[in-house]
Amino acid sequence: MTAQASPASTPEAPVPAARARGRDTGLYEPVAPPARRPAPRRRIRRTGRRLMPWLYLAPVLVFIGVFKLWPTIWGVYLSFFHVRPYLGNQYVAGANYQRAFSDPDLRAAVLHTVIDAVGAVAGSILVGFALALLLEGPARHLRILRTAVFLPTVVAMVAAASLWQTLLYPSRYGAVNSLLGAFGAGPAPFLSSTHSSLASVILIQVWKNAPYDMVIFVAGLAGIDRQLYEAAHLDGAGALQRLRYVTLPSLRPITTIVLTLGIIRGLRVFTEIWVATSGGPAGSTQSVVTYVYEQFSENNDAGYAAAIGTLLLAVTILLTCLNLWWRNRREAW
Repeated sequence: MTAQASPASTPEAPVPAARARGRDTGLYEPVAPPARRPAPRRRIRRTGRRLMPWLYLAPVLVFIGVFKLWPTIWGVYLSFFHVRPYLGNQYVAGANYQRAFSDPDLRAAVLHTVIDAVGAVAGSILVGFALALLLEGPARHLRILRTAVFLPTVVAMVAAASLWQTLLYPSRYGAVNSLLGAFGAGPAPFLSSTHSSLASVILIQVWKNAPYDMVIFVAGLAGIDRQLYEAAHLDGAGALQRLRYVTLPSLRPITTIVLTLGIIRGLRVFTEIWVATSGGPAGSTQSVVTYVYEQFSENNDAGYAAAIGTLLLAVTILLTCLNLWWRNRREAW
């Protein structure tokens, strides 16, 4: 006969901490329930919210990747080859780059590009800033004038260059020369002279790009605190002093943006030159991009053209980085 264990000898089950404390106080403290894992539907919703912005950006990213990023990578790759269609590309290492550094025609094109970029960027910034000072304000008539002034930016560059090519026709029958003849001035050659063709192209670019810079400067002027002008006026500052000590320092970030966009735009100038002068006369308006186009389309030297384009890309990135570094350093001051 088996012996039965007495109740006193039976081991007791573990008592929860809350219940043990309750024995002393007579109250039972609530125990927090275990954390629940998020439901699958909730996780799907969170994932969808994270992916939704990328879905909206996907078409633009695909477009940039196919038509911007991939051609750039392929161009850098071709710069190390002598491209021979149907015969296979021949690897030449850095021969195309050595040829670029010793090419006198390319050096002349670089000089023309630098002159064009400096003139066009400086002219666009000065004219755009002057227009912004004249047309900045909430008045309705100023909005109408800003819209009218902005119209040249909307016009395609091909149409603008063709229009100015007709206006600057180098005979007395041209529109501008007819106007000059009414004041007794002789017909100017404009685009047909090696001495004035580059200046004429710069004029076309300033006319086209200054309204764009104006809009950016107008946005910057609207963001300046008006109390700064009132304080300067109370201190006896004149209009020029307010412009120098209030407006210009406040527009430093905007000016950096305009300058960066202008440098990029000036280094890759092509359409206005090719439509108006085709790089002539006698190569006086030949730019780096038009020279690349000639090497690719007329001389069938895609490898050399790719090497020049790669160098131009590197210079553009370098100048942009230097401009941003200079801006950050000025702001730190």
